[in-house]
Amino acid sequence: MMAKNKEPRPPSYAISVVGLSGTEKDKGNCGVGKSCLCNRFVRSKADEYYPEHTSVLSTIDFGGRVVNNDHFLYWGDVTQSGEDGIECRIHVIEQTEFIDDQTFLPHRSTNLQPYIKRAAASKLQSAEKLMYICTDQLGLEQDFEQKQMPEGKLSIDGFLLCIDVSQGCNRKFDDQLKFVNNLYIQLSKSKKPIIIAATKCDECVDHYLREVQAFASNKKNLVVVETSARFNVNVETCFTALVQMMDKTRGKPKIIPYLDAYKTQRQLVVTATDKFEKLVQTVRDYHATWKTVSNKLKNHPDYEEYINLEGTKKAKNTFSKHIEQLKQEHIRKRREEYINALPRALNTLLSNLDEIEHLNWSEALKLIEKRPDFQSCFVVLEKTPWDETDHIDKVNDRRIPFDLLTTLEAEKVYQNHVQHLISEKRRVEMKEKFKKTLEKIQFISPGQPWEEVICFVMEDEAFKYITDGDSKEVYSRHQREIVEKAKEEFQEMLFEHSELFYDLDLNATPSSDKMSEIHAVLSEEPRYQALQKLAPDRESLLLKHIGFVYHPTKETCLSGQNCMDIKVEQLLANSLLQLDHGRSNLYHDSANIDKVNLFILGKDGLAQELANEIRTQSTDDEYALDGKIYELDLRPVDAKSPYLLTQLWTSTFKPHGCFCVFNSIESLNFIGECIGKIRTEASQIRRDKYMANLSFTLILANQRDSISKNLPILRHQGQQLANKLQCPFVDVPAGTYPRKFNEAQIKQALRGVLEAVKHNFDVVSPVPTIKDLSEADLRIVMCAMCGDPFSVDLILSPFLDSHSCSAAQAGQSNSLMLDKIIGEKRRRIQITILSYHSSIGVRKDELVHGYILVYSAKRKASMGMLRAFLSEVQDTIPVQLVAVTDSQADFFENEAIKELMTEGEHIATEITAKFTALYSLSQYHRQTEVFTLFFSDVLEKKNMIENSYMSDSTRESTHTSEDVFPRSPRGSSLDYNYPDSEDDTEGPPPYSPIGDEVRLLPTPSDRSKYRLDLEGNEYPIHSTPLNCHDHERNHKVPPPIKPKPLVPKTNVKKLDPNLLKTIEAGIGKNPRKQPSRVPTAPPEDIEPSDNYAEPIDTIFKHKGFADDIYAVPDDSQNRIIKVRNSIVLNAQGDEENGYPDRLSRSHGERRPSKYKYKSKTLFSKAKSYYRRTHSDASDDEAFTTSKNKRKGRHRGSEEDPLLSPVETWKGGIDNPAVTSDQELDDKKVKKKPQKAKEEKKKKKTKPLNPPIRRNWESNYFGMPLQDLVTAEKPIPLFVEKCVQFIEDTGLCTEGLYRVSGNKTDQDNIQKQFDQDHSISLESMEVTVNAVAGALKAFFADLPDPLVPYSLHQELLETSKILDKTERLHELKEIVKKFPPVNYDVFKYIITHLNRVSQQYKTNFMTADNLSICFWPTLMRPDFENRAFLSTTKIHQSVIETFIQQCQFFFYNGEVVEAPATAAPQPPPSNPVQMVEPMVPLQLPPPLQPQLIQPQLPADPLGII
Repeated sequence: MMAKNKEPRPPSYAISVVGLSGTEKDKGNCGVGKSCLCNRFVRSKADEYYPEHTSVLSTIDFGGRVVNNDHFLYWGDVTQSGEDGIECRIHVIEQTEFIDDQTFLPHRSTNLQPYIKRAAASKLQSAEKLMYICTDQLGLEQDFEQKQMPEGKLSIDGFLLCIDVSQGCNRKFDDQLKFVNNLYIQLSKSKKPIIIAATKCDECVDHYLREVQAFASNKKNLVVVETSARFNVNVETCFTALVQMMDKTRGKPKIIPYLDAYKTQRQLVVTATDKFEKLVQTVRDYHATWKTVSNKLKNHPDYEEYINLEGTKKAKNTFSKHIEQLKQEHIRKRREEYINALPRALNTLLSNLDEIEHLNWSEALKLIEKRPDFQSCFVVLEKTPWDETDHIDKVNDRRIPFDLLTTLEAEKVYQNHVQHLISEKRRVEMKEKFKKTLEKIQFISPGQPWEEVICFVMEDEAFKYITDGDSKEVYSRHQREIVEKAKEEFQEMLFEHSELFYDLDLNATPSSDKMSEIHAVLSEEPRYQALQKLAPDRESLLLKHIGFVYHPTKETCLSGQNCMDIKVEQLLANSLLQLDHGRSNLYHDSANIDKVNLFILGKDGLAQELANEIRTQSTDDEYALDGKIYELDLRPVDAKSPYLLTQLWTSTFKPHGCFCVFNSIESLNFIGECIGKIRTEASQIRRDKYMANLSFTLILANQRDSISKNLPILRHQGQQLANKLQCPFVDVPAGTYPRKFNEAQIKQALRGVLEAVKHNFDVVSPVPTIKDLSEADLRIVMCAMCGDPFSVDLILSPFLDSHSCSAAQAGQSNSLMLDKIIGEKRRRIQITILSYHSSIGVRKDELVHGYILVYSAKRKASMGMLRAFLSEVQDTIPVQLVAVTDSQADFFENEAIKELMTEGEHIATEITAKFTALYSLSQYHRQTEVFTLFFSDVLEKKNMIENSYMSDSTRESTHTSEDVFPRSPRGSSLDYNYPDSEDDTEGPPPYSPIGDEVRLLPTPSDRSKYRLDLEGNEYPIHSTPLNCHDHERNHKVPPPIKPKPLVPKTNVKKLDPNLLKTIEAGIGKNPRKQPSRVPTAPPEDIEPSDNYAEPIDTIFKHKGFADDIYAVPDDSQNRIIKVRNSIVLNAQGDEENGYPDRLSRSHGERRPSKYKYKSKTLFSKAKSYYRRTHSDASDDEAFTTSKNKRKGRHRGSEEDPLLSPVETWKGGIDNPAVTSDQELDDKKVKKKPQKAKEEKKKKKTKPLNPPIRRNWESNYFGMPLQDLVTAEKPIPLFVEKCVQFIEDTGLCTEGLYRVSGNKTDQDNIQKQFDQDHSISLESMEVTVNAVAGALKAFFADLPDPLVPYSLHQELLETSKILDKTERLHELKEIVKKFPPVNYDVFKYIITHLNRVSQQYKTNFMTADNLSICFWPTLMRPDFENRAFLSTTKIHQSVIETFIQQCQFFFYNGEVVEAPATAAPQPPPSNPVQMVEPMVPLQLPPPLQPQLIQPQLPADPLGII
C-alpha cells in the first residue's frame, strides 16, 4: 500500500502509434504521417514541429542511441491535464520500419518479427534509448536535448492506428486498408484500446475517409479521429480519446469532425496573427532588424502565442513584409515629396512661359540641366534608380533625384506647370485688367465698400473671368492704394497749408476757434473731402499733425526715418573728419622739424617695399619736399608681427606718423584692426597725448595685374575706412605706373604727416591764441523739410566737399564748421542743419545771423513750410532761398516746378533775399561759393543782428528750447573794412536805364585789390596781381556811364531782372515819359484781382544789378547750369558817411519787423486763411492797415513793404534754354494777362502715363513697334523720313529737339503720313523743329518704351560701376539683350543723335542736352514714384553715354573721351535797346568755367 503521507503519482500511459510502414514498395514515396502526428502531439509548438521525418537510415544512424537498433522510436512523454484537473503522463512510441540506405531493405535488429507482429507488441525495452526529436538529431545527439526512454520494459497501454486518407504517393488506398486490416487483427489480440487516426485530412480524399469510417463501423468500439498534423487539428484529441478509453474515470472527449475542428484552429491562428501583426506594426523604422525586435517582444503574450502557433519563420516573414511595407511607404512618401516639390523647382528654373511653352519634356530636361540653379534643386546619382540607393535615407537632402524626372508622373507635372503658367498669366492679366477697370471708375472713393461697386463691374470681362476671391483681393489692393494715396495727399495738403498751423507758439494747445478755422479752410479742399468715408482716420491724421506742429521732435516726426534731423546727423557722423585735411602748406608755419620718424605698417612685405621705394627716392636718407630737406628714419613692420605694439614706441624712436599700406581687402581689414589696437593701447595704457594723436595715413598700393577690376573696390573701401578712422587716404594717382608706389603718393603722405605734427604740437603745447577755435564768427541755420525728394548730401555737398569744412564742437551732431576768407580775414562759420520743425525753437530763442531756407521745387508742401517759417523770421536777419530740383529742363517741362521756382525767386525779390537753385543732376553746385555772397551779407549785418537780438524785450528767459548753439563768452566786435563790392562780385551794368537810385558796382581799381584763393574766397592782394590779361579777356561788361549824383540812402532797392526786360520791351514798343514819384496803375501783367497799386519808383527800384544767366557746358560733363542772384549792395556813400554810424542810426530809429510784413506773397497767403473765416476787411484794407501800422511804428523809415513788382515770375526764372527761340519770346510778349490768369487757375495734374496726344484714330501711330517694321525694313518708315529730313535740312538748327515746334504742324505731319505713307516732308513746308517734335511724339506714343522696362534696373545698377571701361562693357552687354526690333531702332536713333551732338558748336545741343530732352521719351519713367526721383540723373546719364559712345556700342569702335571744349553760348535775344550798345569794360563779371585757369577749380555759378 502507498504511504498515506505521500501524494499519489499521476498515472502514466504508453501509447504506440502504428500504421503502414516498410519499404517504398510497401508504403509508397511517403509515410502515412505517424511521425508528424507524434511530433505535433509531443512538441506542439510550431518551431519544434518538423514536417519531414525519414525512415531511410544509414547503418550508423540506425545503431545510434536514438534508434538504438530498434524499429521503433521513443518520442518522449507529455503531461496532460484532463477537464477534471487530473494529470497523466503519456509516453509516445512510434512503431516503424527503418530501411538501409544502401540495400533499401529493412535494417536487421534484435526483433526479427515482421512489422505487423512487432507493432502489436505490448511490452518494449531498449537500454539507454534516447528520445527522438528530428532527423537532424541523428549523429548529432549532443546538440539536442537528451532524454532517455524509461528503464525496463515499457508496457503499451493503447494503440493509435494511423490511416492516410490523402491521395498518397504511389500507394493504393486499398492496399493500405488491407494492411491496416491485418494490423488491426494483430492489435486486437492484445486487448488494448485502439483508436483510428485518419491522418492528412487537410489533403483528404472523401471516399477514402468514408471507407475508413466504414472500416471502423464494422469494428466494435473503434473510433475514428480526423486529424491534420500540419495544421494541428484534432491531434491532441485522438491521444486524449485513447487515454479516456484506457482510464474510464476520465471524461469522454468530444470527437469533432475535421472541418469544424479546422475552422476552430484557424480562427485561433487568425486571432493570434492579428494580435502579432498589430504588435509588429508598432515598429515604424524600416531599418529595424528581426533580432532586435524579437528580443524586445519575446516576453509579450501575443508574440509567444503566435510563435507557438505559427513559428518563428512565419513571424519573421510577417515582420519582413511589414518592414518592406514601411520602406515602400517611405519611398512612396519621398516620391510624393519629390513630385510635390517638382512644381516649385520648375517655377524656379522654368518660370518664363515664353521660353518653355513650345518645348516637350525631353527638351525641357536639357534646358533644366543648363540652369545655374540646377544643383540646388536636383541631384544626379551615380547609381539608379534612386529608390534602390541610399539616397532614400538622406531625409535632409531635399533635392530631387534627376532620374525621377524620366517618369510619366514628372512629365505630367511639367505639362501641368506649363498649363499653370498659361492660366496664371491669363489670370494675372485679367486681374490687372480688372484693376485698370477699377482705376477708370472715378466715383470709387477711399473707404467705399465692395458691395457698392460690384454692380458697376458685373459685365466686365475681367471680372467674369477671375474668381470672387481674386476680385475682392484686387479691390482691396485698389482700396489700399487709393486710401494710402489719399492719406499721403491729405498729409501733404496739411503741410501745404503750413501757415494755417504755424501761427501759434510751441507747446501751445489749439483752441476750439482755431480748430473750427482749420476745418473751415481744409473742408474746401478736395483732398479733405476725399476722406469723407474715412472721417475718423482723417480726424486722427489731423490731430496727429497738430500734435506734431505744437510739440515737434525728431522722434515724433511724421516722416519717420526720413526726418531731416536724423538724416543730417547720420550723414555728418559718416562724413566729417575731426581734423581739417587738405591744407597741405600749413606745416610751413609749424615748429622747425628737420627729422621725421615714420612707422610703416603693412602686410606680406608691403611695408618693406614702401620703405625701399622711399629710400630709392631719398639721398642718404634725406628727402626733399617743397624746397626743404628732411631726414627720414623709417621703421617698416609687418602687421602680423607679435611685437607690433612694442616696436611702435620706444625710448629711442618716437614716430611722427604711421604709413599704413594695403593692396587687398584682406590687408585693408587687417590694417584697420591694427590701427584700432594701437589707438586703444595709446589711449588706455600709456596715456600719452602725443602718442594718442599719432597720425595714420592709409596708402593704396598700385596693382598692375588687376587694376581695372580691384582698384575701384579698394579705393572705395579704403576711403570708407579712412572716414571711419578719421585719417587721410592717399589714392593711386591717375595713369599707369610700373611700380606699386608713386612719388606723388609719398609726397602727399609726408605733407599730411607734417601738417599733423604741427597740429599735435599745438595740442600738446598750446600757445596763446587770439580766439578759441571752437567759437564761430557767424552762426547760420540751414532749414530743409522732412521728406523732400532730394538727398541730404545734395544740399550739404557745398560744405562737405570743401576743404575748409570740419566738425563742430562735440555734442553738436547737426553742425559743421567752415573756415572762409570773407573780406580781409578768415572767418569761422558754424552751419547748423535742421528740419523746419526743429528750427522753430531756434528762430524764437537763439541768436542766428542768417538762414538758408531750402525747399523742393517739386513739392508745394515744401514751399508752404518755407513760407510759414519765413513769415515769422525777423526781417533784419539775411535769408538765402535755395530751390532744389533735378535739372534746368524741369523748369520748362513742368509747370508746377516752374511755378514754385518762380514763387521762391519772387519772395526773395520781395524781401531782398538771395535766391539760387541746386540741381541733383548737376555737379556745379557742389562748392561753398554758392553761398559766398550770402555769407558776406550776413557778416556785414552782424552787429545789427546781434544788437537787435540783445534788445528784444519780448524774449523770455524761461522759454527754453534745445540749445543748438553754444553761448559765446566773448564780444562780437569785428573789423568792417569791406569794399563796396563785398555784397556782389558779379558784374552788372553800372548804370540804370530807368532811375537814378540803382546802385553801381565798384570800379575796376576796387576789384583789382582782391583775388581768389583755392576755395574761391576773396582776399586782399598786397602786390601787383598776375594774369591781368586773363581777367581782361574773360570779363566783358559794358563801360561805365557817368551816373547822376547820388544821395546816400539807407535802403536801396534792386531791380528785378525779368521786370527790367519786360519794361524795356514795353518802352521799345510804346515809349512814354516815366514820372519819378507818381503812383501809376498796375502794369498789364499784374492781375486786376490783386487790386494793389505800387508807386512807380518802388516798382522800378532795384537793389543791385540786372541778373545774368550763364549757361555753359562743363569741360568734362557738359552739364548746363544756371545762376540766379538777388543780392544787396551798399550805397557808394556808405563808406564815406561812415557805415557803422549809419547802421547804428538806422537801427536806433527802427525796430525789427517780420518778413511776412515785407512780402506781399507771404502776407497775402496768411491773410487768405484769415479771410476764409473772417470777412471783416478786404485784402487792401488788411494789408494797408498792416503797412500803416509798421510805418508809424518804425519812425523815419521810408521802406515800402513790397520791394519788387507783383508777379515778376510772369517772365520766368532766367534759364539758358529760354532765350534762343525768338518765336517763343514773341508769344510771351503777346500773351494776354487775362488768359495767363485763366491758365494759372487751371488745375494741373500729371498722370502716371501721359494720355494719347492725338485726337484722331490712327492705324500707325501708337501701334506696337513690331507691327511697323519688317525683316527687310527694320526701321519704321516714319522714323526714317523724319531723321532723313532733319539730317538733310536742319542738323545745325539751334536748339534742335529742345525748342518745341508748332503743335499743329506736328499733328499735321502725322495725319498726312497716316493717309499717305509715301508723302514727302519737304513738300509740306514744315520747320525742322516741327518734324523733330513729331519724331519724339512717335516714340512717346508707342505702347511700350523703346528701352524695355525689364532692363531699367540693370542699366541703373551698371551705371553705378566706378570703373569706366567695365561700366561701358557691361552697358554694351545689356544693349544686346534688347528685343531685336527695339535694338535696331535704338541703334538707329542713337546714331542720329550722335550726329546731332557732333554739330554742337552751331546747334548748341551736346550729348548732355540731347539726353535731357530724349531720355524720358526713350525710357518713359514713372515720375509719380518718389523712389524714382533719386535716380533720374542716372537714367539721363545712361542715354548720354549711349549718345557719346555710339561707335563703341553699335559699331565696335573705340571709346570716345568726353569733349574737353565746352559748347558755345547761344546768343541772347536782343530787345529794343534803350541806350547805346554796351562795350567791354575792365570789370570782372562772373567767371566762365571754360576760361578759368586749369589749376583753379571751375566756379560754374559765377559768384566769386
